Amino acid sequence: MMYASRKSVMKHLEPFIDEQWPKLLRSTDELWQPSDFLPDFTSESAAEDLAELQEEASRLPEDILNSLVGDTITEEALPTYAQWLASMKGVGQAGCTNGTPWAAWNRAWCAEENRHGDVLAAYLRLCGRVKMREVELTIHHLVYDGMDIQTGSDPYRFFVYTSFQELATLRSHRNIGRMAESAGAPRLAKMNRVIAGDEGWHAKAYRLFIQKFLEIDTDEAVLAIADMFRKKIIMPAMNLRESGGEKGIAFKRFEVLAQRAGVYTSRDYIEIMEFLIDAWELAQLTGLSTEAQDARDFVCALPGRYRKALERRRDTATDETPIRFNWMA
Repeated sequence: MMYASRKSVMKHLEPFIDEQWPKLLRSTDELWQPSDFLPDFTSESAAEDLAELQEEASRLPEDILNSLVGDTITEEALPTYAQWLASMKGVGQAGCTNGTPWAAWNRAWCAEENRHGDVLAAYLRLCGRVKMREVELTIHHLVYDGMDIQTGSDPYRFFVYTSFQELATLRSHRNIGRMAESAGAPRLAKMNRVIAGDEGWHAKAYRLFIQKFLEIDTDEAVLAIADMFRKKIIMPAMNLRESGGEKGIAFKRFEVLAQRAGVYTSRDYIEIMEFLIDAWELAQLTGLSTEAQDARDFVCALPGRYRKALERRRDTATDETPIRFNWMA
């Protein structure tokens, strides 16, 4: 079956998305909420719980705390991501109750993601080691500055991006959780584990969307995957800046810090790419046009090229030069 446009493909898949709701989403009443991990200030043990939180936070190495702040700021820019998804062909207004199943997915996804920034920001606010006004200024800048993830209004490219990005945030949160556990911060470790679990759940949904595109519009889906991988997947906090700083400068420093700390590295990027290539079974696709076949071959060879480049590159992960941010107390 031939489709005249991306919008017609999205329309064709609406019944499928409706059918998948029980598998794509979990019951709101059963989901964790930020208050599950934070002191309850209506309880008699509130002061003791707060002291315990601050005691564990005092054990966190500064690189890990900075990584946590960066992840929090990224999560708090959710309004930008919701708006971007709503702009995709065939999705529709995110806040409209009578919209497409795709718009309903956007609302549900945002509702689940919203908890991440809430719980992490609350932890930072209570831990006593971070200047929250500086964090808030950086969040304000990030939402104000917006982003360009190079997808245009193409849902194929956007869902390639989110398939990758959800796995990237999964790794970042999971690694911070593991490091927090080692540092003696079990509350933060558990928080990051459950956030990573959410990201994995969302990544599974976005992979499924791409799988459906590959089934019904194979050539165009392959070309979209190749285009996004050729341009490289840009992190959503690409324009991160501190108060008084230029757009994107803080992000470059944050990338170095995350690489050095082992929170999110070049190897993670390559491994995520390999995982998606396998999950979508790109190497097994047949019946492609010449252009799509060339694109498929390019994508499948890319992780190997990146690994060779990584081996040749001088390792900077051992650089111990302190990286300071305005938000550190």
